[in-house]
Amino acid sequence: MLRQLYIKEIGYFPKALFHYRERRTGCADNILFYCIQGKGWYVVDDKKYAVNANEYVIIPATKKYLRYWADEEQPWTIYWVHFTGGNMDAFNKTMHISLHAGPSPIPFSETSIAQWTIIFDSLKMGLSAENICNANFYLYALLATFLFPQHHIARQEPSYNMIVESSISFMQKNLDKRLSVLDIAIINKISASYLSNLFRSSTGTAPIDYFIQLKVQHACKLLQDQRVKIKDVAHAVGYDDPYYFSRIFKKLMNISPESYRERNVI
Repeated sequence: MLRQLYIKEIGYFPKALFHYRERRTGCADNILFYCIQGKGWYVVDDKKYAVNANEYVIIPATKKYLRYWADEEQPWTIYWVHFTGGNMDAFNKTMHISLHAGPSPIPFSETSIAQWTIIFDSLKMGLSAENICNANFYLYALLATFLFPQHHIARQEPSYNMIVESSISFMQKNLDKRLSVLDIAIINKISASYLSNLFRSSTGTAPIDYFIQLKVQHACKLLQDQRVKIKDVAHAVGYDDPYYFSRIFKKLMNISPESYRERNVI
Protein backbone atom coordinates (compact mmCIF):
# COMPACT_ATOMS: atom_id res chain seq x y z
CA MET A 1 0.00 0.00 0.00
CA LEU A 2 2.84 2.40 0.82
CA ARG A 3 5.19 1.49 -1.99
CA GLN A 4 4.05 4.30 -4.26
CA LEU A 5 5.59 6.96 -2.01
CA TYR A 6 7.03 6.70 1.48
CA ILE A 7 9.42 8.34 3.92
CA LYS A 8 12.93 7.04 4.50
CA GLU A 9 14.35 9.73 6.83
CA ILE A 10 13.15 12.99 8.36
CA GLY A 11 14.68 15.72 10.47
CA TYR A 12 14.93 19.34 11.57
CA PHE A 13 18.23 21.19 11.96
CA PRO A 14 18.03 24.63 13.64
CA LYS A 15 20.97 26.91 12.82
CA ALA A 16 22.91 23.84 11.78
CA LEU A 17 26.50 25.13 12.08
CA PHE A 18 29.00 22.53 10.77
CA HIS A 19 26.23 20.51 9.11
CA TYR A 20 27.96 18.68 6.24
CA ARG A 21 27.18 15.55 4.26
CA GLU A 22 29.00 14.05 1.29
CA ARG A 23 27.53 11.26 -0.83
CA ARG A 24 30.06 10.15 -3.42
CA THR A 25 27.66 7.77 -5.12
CA GLY A 26 24.60 9.99 -4.77
CA CYS A 27 21.43 9.06 -2.92
CA ALA A 28 18.78 6.46 -3.72
CA ASP A 29 16.05 8.72 -2.31
CA ASN A 30 14.60 12.08 -3.24
CA ILE A 31 15.74 14.70 -0.73
CA LEU A 32 13.59 17.69 0.23
CA PHE A 33 15.20 20.65 1.97
CA TYR A 34 13.07 23.55 3.20
CA CYS A 35 15.21 26.44 4.44
CA ILE A 36 13.45 28.95 6.69
CA GLN A 37 16.52 30.83 7.96
CA GLY A 38 20.17 31.28 7.05
CA LYS A 39 21.81 29.71 4.05
CA GLY A 40 23.23 26.45 2.80
CA TRP A 41 24.85 24.95 -0.25
CA TYR A 42 24.75 21.79 -2.28
CA VAL A 43 26.74 20.33 -5.13
CA VAL A 44 25.31 17.75 -7.49
CA ASP A 45 27.58 16.28 -10.13
CA ASP A 46 29.78 19.33 -10.80
CA LYS A 47 27.27 22.16 -10.22
CA LYS A 48 26.97 24.21 -7.03
CA TYR A 49 23.76 25.82 -5.75
CA ALA A 50 22.93 28.13 -2.84
CA VAL A 51 19.79 27.55 -0.79
CA ASN A 52 18.56 30.69 0.97
CA ALA A 53 15.82 31.41 3.50
CA ASN A 54 12.31 30.88 2.08
CA GLU A 55 13.56 28.50 -0.57
CA TYR A 56 13.18 24.78 -1.02
CA VAL A 57 14.78 22.19 -3.23
CA ILE A 58 13.89 18.60 -4.07
CA ILE A 59 16.97 16.74 -5.26
CA PRO A 60 15.86 13.65 -7.18
CA ALA A 61 17.39 10.25 -6.55
CA THR A 62 20.71 10.08 -8.35
CA LYS A 63 23.93 8.11 -8.57
CA LYS A 64 25.93 11.26 -9.25
CA TYR A 65 28.21 12.87 -6.67
CA LEU A 66 26.24 14.82 -4.07
CA ARG A 67 27.31 17.10 -1.23
CA TYR A 68 25.43 19.60 0.95
CA TRP A 69 26.35 21.80 3.90
CA ALA A 70 25.44 24.81 6.02
CA ASP A 71 26.93 28.22 5.31
CA GLU A 72 29.67 29.07 7.82
CA GLU A 73 28.49 32.61 8.50
CA GLN A 74 24.72 32.07 8.20
CA PRO A 75 24.06 28.38 8.90
CA TRP A 76 20.74 27.26 7.59
CA THR A 77 17.70 26.17 9.56
CA ILE A 78 16.06 23.39 7.58
CA TYR A 79 13.25 20.90 7.62
CA TRP A 80 14.21 17.89 5.53
CA VAL A 81 12.75 14.60 4.33
CA HIS A 82 14.13 11.69 2.35
CA PHE A 83 11.40 9.88 0.42
CA THR A 84 11.17 7.26 -2.29
CA GLY A 85 8.67 4.97 -3.99
CA GLY A 86 8.04 2.28 -6.54
CA ASN A 87 8.66 4.37 -9.66
CA MET A 88 10.48 7.56 -8.73
CA ASP A 89 11.64 8.25 -12.29
CA ALA A 90 8.02 8.56 -13.42
CA PHE A 91 7.08 10.56 -10.31
CA ASN A 92 9.94 13.01 -10.78
CA LYS A 93 9.22 13.43 -14.47
CA THR A 94 5.53 14.10 -13.84
CA MET A 95 6.27 16.58 -11.05
CA HIS A 96 9.05 18.28 -13.07
CA ILE A 97 11.66 17.40 -10.43
CA SER A 98 15.03 17.44 -12.16
CA LEU A 99 18.62 17.18 -11.02
CA HIS A 100 19.65 20.70 -12.00
CA ALA A 101 16.40 22.59 -11.44
CA GLY A 102 17.94 24.38 -8.46
CA PRO A 103 16.14 25.83 -5.41
CA SER A 104 12.72 27.45 -5.74
CA PRO A 105 11.45 30.45 -3.75
CA ILE A 106 8.37 29.98 -1.61
CA PRO A 107 6.61 32.28 0.87
CA PHE A 108 7.09 31.24 4.50
CA SER A 109 4.71 28.31 4.82
CA GLU A 110 3.14 27.52 8.17
CA THR A 111 1.14 24.86 6.34
CA SER A 112 4.30 23.04 5.24
CA ILE A 113 5.70 23.09 8.75
CA ALA A 114 2.40 21.89 10.19
CA GLN A 115 2.34 18.91 7.78
CA TRP A 116 5.98 18.11 8.56
CA THR A 117 5.22 18.23 12.31
CA ILE A 118 2.33 15.77 11.95
CA ILE A 119 4.64 13.36 10.13
CA PHE A 120 7.43 13.72 12.68
CA ASP A 121 5.08 13.36 15.67
CA SER A 122 3.45 10.27 14.15
CA LEU A 123 6.81 8.55 13.76
CA LYS A 124 7.99 9.72 17.17
CA MET A 125 5.07 7.87 18.75
CA GLY A 126 6.52 4.56 17.54
CA LEU A 127 6.78 2.59 14.34
CA SER A 128 3.44 0.85 14.47
CA ALA A 129 1.61 0.22 11.21
CA GLU A 130 -0.91 2.91 12.13
CA ASN A 131 1.74 5.55 12.82
CA ILE A 132 3.72 4.70 9.68
CA CYS A 133 0.59 4.84 7.50
CA ASN A 134 -0.49 8.15 9.00
CA ALA A 135 2.96 9.67 8.45
CA ASN A 136 3.21 8.52 4.86
CA PHE A 137 -0.28 9.66 3.96
CA TYR A 138 0.67 13.12 5.20
CA LEU A 139 3.80 12.99 3.04
CA TYR A 140 1.58 13.64 0.02
CA ALA A 141 0.09 16.70 1.72
CA LEU A 142 3.56 17.97 2.64
CA LEU A 143 4.85 17.64 -0.92
CA ALA A 144 1.74 19.36 -2.26
CA THR A 145 2.55 22.50 -0.25
CA PHE A 146 5.81 22.80 -2.19
CA LEU A 147 4.84 21.46 -5.61
CA PHE A 148 1.55 23.42 -5.73
CA PRO A 149 2.18 26.40 -3.41
CA GLN A 150 -0.51 28.54 -5.04
CA HIS A 151 -3.16 26.31 -3.47
CA HIS A 152 -1.73 26.81 0.00
CA ILE A 153 -1.12 30.55 0.03
CA ALA A 154 -4.53 31.51 -1.34
CA ARG A 155 -5.64 33.05 1.96
CA GLN A 156 -2.58 35.27 1.98
CA GLU A 157 -2.93 36.26 -1.69
CA PRO A 158 -6.59 35.92 -2.74
CA SER A 159 -6.05 37.73 -6.05
CA TYR A 160 -3.51 35.11 -7.12
CA ASN A 161 -6.04 32.31 -7.57
CA MET A 162 -8.84 34.66 -8.63
CA ILE A 163 -6.94 35.72 -11.74
CA VAL A 164 -6.24 32.13 -12.76
CA GLU A 165 -9.81 31.03 -12.02
CA SER A 166 -11.33 33.94 -13.97
CA SER A 167 -9.00 33.17 -16.88
CA ILE A 168 -10.08 29.53 -16.97
CA SER A 169 -13.73 30.54 -16.71
CA PHE A 170 -13.24 32.93 -19.65
CA MET A 171 -11.63 30.15 -21.67
CA GLN A 172 -14.47 27.72 -20.94
CA LYS A 173 -17.03 30.26 -22.16
CA ASN A 174 -15.11 30.82 -25.39
CA LEU A 175 -14.09 27.34 -26.52
CA ASP A 176 -15.47 28.11 -29.98
CA LYS A 177 -13.08 31.04 -30.41
CA ARG A 178 -9.37 31.54 -30.99
CA LEU A 179 -8.01 33.51 -28.06
CA SER A 180 -4.55 34.98 -27.53
CA VAL A 181 -2.78 35.46 -24.21
CA LEU A 182 -3.46 39.17 -24.60
CA ASP A 183 -7.21 38.56 -24.94
CA ILE A 184 -7.20 36.67 -21.65
CA ALA A 185 -4.93 39.22 -19.96
CA ILE A 186 -7.18 42.13 -20.94
CA ILE A 187 -10.20 40.73 -19.11
CA ASN A 188 -8.03 40.53 -15.96
CA LYS A 189 -6.57 44.02 -16.54
CA ILE A 190 -2.99 42.73 -16.38
CA SER A 191 -0.16 42.36 -18.88
CA ALA A 192 0.17 39.28 -21.07
CA SER A 193 3.62 38.48 -19.64
CA TYR A 194 2.35 38.70 -16.04
CA LEU A 195 -0.60 36.45 -16.87
CA SER A 196 1.68 33.91 -18.53
CA ASN A 197 4.01 33.75 -15.52
CA LEU A 198 1.13 33.59 -13.05
CA PHE A 199 -0.75 30.94 -15.02
CA ARG A 200 2.30 28.75 -15.53
CA SER A 201 3.20 29.04 -11.83
CA SER A 202 -0.32 28.03 -10.84
CA THR A 203 -1.09 25.27 -13.35
CA GLY A 204 2.32 24.26 -14.71
CA THR A 205 1.02 25.04 -18.19
CA ALA A 206 1.08 28.05 -20.49
CA PRO A 207 -2.33 29.75 -20.89
CA ILE A 208 -2.84 28.81 -24.55
CA ASP A 209 -1.74 25.22 -23.95
CA TYR A 210 -4.30 25.03 -21.17
CA PHE A 211 -6.93 26.53 -23.50
CA ILE A 212 -6.17 23.89 -26.12
CA GLN A 213 -6.52 21.16 -23.49
CA LEU A 214 -9.97 22.50 -22.59
CA LYS A 215 -10.91 22.51 -26.28
CA VAL A 216 -9.83 18.90 -26.70
CA GLN A 217 -11.68 17.84 -23.53
CA HIS A 218 -14.86 19.43 -24.90
CA ALA A 219 -14.25 17.80 -28.29
CA CYS A 220 -14.06 14.42 -26.57
CA LYS A 221 -17.57 14.94 -25.17
CA LEU A 222 -18.93 15.98 -28.58
CA LEU A 223 -17.31 13.02 -30.34
CA GLN A 224 -19.30 10.59 -28.22
CA ASP A 225 -22.37 11.54 -30.25
CA GLN A 226 -21.85 9.95 -33.69
CA ARG A 227 -24.53 12.21 -35.18
CA VAL A 228 -22.13 15.17 -34.91
CA LYS A 229 -19.70 15.37 -37.82
CA ILE A 230 -15.97 15.73 -37.18
CA LYS A 231 -15.91 19.07 -39.00
CA ASP A 232 -18.72 20.33 -36.76
CA VAL A 233 -16.81 19.23 -33.67
CA ALA A 234 -13.81 21.16 -35.02
CA HIS A 235 -15.92 24.29 -35.53
CA ALA A 236 -17.41 23.96 -32.04
CA VAL A 237 -13.95 24.23 -30.52
CA GLY A 238 -12.73 27.05 -32.75
CA TYR A 239 -10.99 25.28 -35.64
CA ASP A 240 -12.12 26.07 -39.19
CA ASP A 241 -9.80 23.43 -40.63
CA PRO A 242 -10.87 19.92 -39.51
CA TYR A 243 -7.49 18.48 -40.57
CA TYR A 244 -5.65 20.90 -38.32
CA PHE A 245 -8.08 20.06 -35.53
CA SER A 246 -7.32 16.36 -36.04
CA ARG A 247 -3.57 17.00 -35.72
CA ILE A 248 -4.08 18.97 -32.48
CA PHE A 249 -6.40 16.28 -31.12
CA LYS A 250 -4.02 13.44 -31.93
CA LYS A 251 -1.06 15.31 -30.44
CA LEU A 252 -2.81 15.50 -27.06
CA MET A 253 -4.78 12.26 -27.07
CA ASN A 254 -2.39 10.00 -29.05
CA ILE A 255 -5.36 8.93 -31.14
CA SER A 256 -7.29 10.48 -34.02
CA PRO A 257 -10.80 11.92 -33.50
CA GLU A 258 -12.22 9.18 -35.71
CA SER A 259 -10.58 6.42 -33.66
CA TYR A 260 -11.60 8.06 -30.42
CA ARG A 261 -15.20 8.14 -31.62
CA GLU A 262 -15.12 4.44 -32.55
CA ARG A 263 -14.03 3.55 -29.01
CA ASN A 264 -16.31 5.96 -27.15
CA VAL A 265 -19.63 6.17 -28.98
CA ILE A 266 -22.49 6.45 -26.48
